[in-house]
Amino acid sequence: MAQVFNERGDGVIVRGAQATQSKDDRQPHLTGDDAKDLLEQSLARYRTEHKTAPARVMLHKTSSFTPDELEGFHAAAEAERLAMLELVWIPREDSARLFRQGEQTTLRGTLLSLTDARHVLYTRGSVPFYRTYPGMYVPSALPFRLVDVQSSAAEIATELLALSKMNWNATQLDGRVPITLRTADSIGRILKHLGPNERPAPRYAYYM
Repeated sequence: MAQVFNERGDGVIVRGAQATQSKDDRQPHLTGDDAKDLLEQSLARYRTEHKTAPARVMLHKTSSFTPDELEGFHAAAEAERLAMLELVWIPREDSARLFRQGEQTTLRGTLLSLTDARHVLYTRGSVPFYRTYPGMYVPSALPFRLVDVQSSAAEIATELLALSKMNWNATQLDGRVPITLRTADSIGRILKHLGPNERPAPRYAYYM
């Protein structure tokens, strides 16, 4: 499933093909054709809902990108004349941790670059405005990997930090994961009950 947001936070829903797992890689992956079809559907639905085409698409994925998926996504971008496609892998967890001296946790917004591609971002942590950490448990960083991007790690981290604050269904200041992944997980639990020939409601507002 794809959850597509514009810069105002308006979202549309697209359901793609069934992802599969191989015995060598337990992560779910799409075929090249299904990856191409998913991005083409997403762009078509975006144009239908917003009456315009995006100049730049940032694709967040919780599993790694296979060569077939990369080829499929790039083929769709070329076919749709997309000006910029950036691919970012956001794993569920990372072993890297940061600690501050004193009693407070790591500051929210702290970015640690381990390599040119591997980074961790604290989307939750101590907030200077509150002079404390507004949470119950020790925060864990959000990892992200730059797969094929033109933006810098700092620019992408800034966007991820903003997207972590876009949960309008709660009064909490922030969340660990960006809205793109959080809503994809929650809506996916709904869409799994639809039949293969049933079309899901296109607007994110229907699932809030």
